[in-house]
Amino acid sequence: MYAEHRYAPPKSRTVSLGSALLINGALIAGLIFAAPNVIPKGPEDGINVIPIRDPVEPPPIDLPKPKPDNRAENPTPTAPDPFIKSKSDNDTKTTPVIGDPPLPPLPKVDDGPIFVPEPPPPLPPLLRAEQDSRFARDFQPAYPAAELRAQRDGFVQISVLIGVDGRVKAAQSVSATSDAFFEATRRQALSKWRFKPATRGGIPEESWKTLSVRFLIKDQ
Repeated sequence: MYAEHRYAPPKSRTVSLGSALLINGALIAGLIFAAPNVIPKGPEDGINVIPIRDPVEPPPIDLPKPKPDNRAENPTPTAPDPFIKSKSDNDTKTTPVIGDPPLPPLPKVDDGPIFVPEPPPPLPPLLRAEQDSRFARDFQPAYPAAELRAQRDGFVQISVLIGVDGRVKAAQSVSATSDAFFEATRRQALSKWRFKPATRGGIPEESWKTLSVRFLIKDQ
């Protein structure tokens, strides 16, 4: 069996297409006229004209008037002359100028004998310090233990500063066999040695004195 096919003439399709277009156009036109007017209308000519006025000139400013120059009317004051002129009967004369006769020479003055001061008297001699015999037993220092164990003899030459009270104020090494021998001698001098101080004209003075000390094993 074959399906039934009907034939449509071309004219009927053209009429249906045109009617559809007319209906759609009518709907679009109705929507346009029915829509509210949301865009405000401008002026009739479409241009908003703003008038421009010429700027107003500011009022003139009154400048201060210059002060009058009164210097000519008021001159600068001047101090009066401090010197008062007065009449005097004294006849003043100036020294002679070059070419005038020379002045007479001044009279010679006798100075008399010339005084020469006498030289000061010479200082009295210095009497040197001497060891005080009352402390002679305290002169020899103790033998250093290390040198004694080594069985070594020693020799020390020492310079001491003796004060006005006869005590030793300072000690310096001149020569020594070892530091141990000098240290033993220095301690003994500062603590035990006593002297009669040096004098000049009967007045005690500080002075330096050099002494020698021997350390012998045979004396131990």
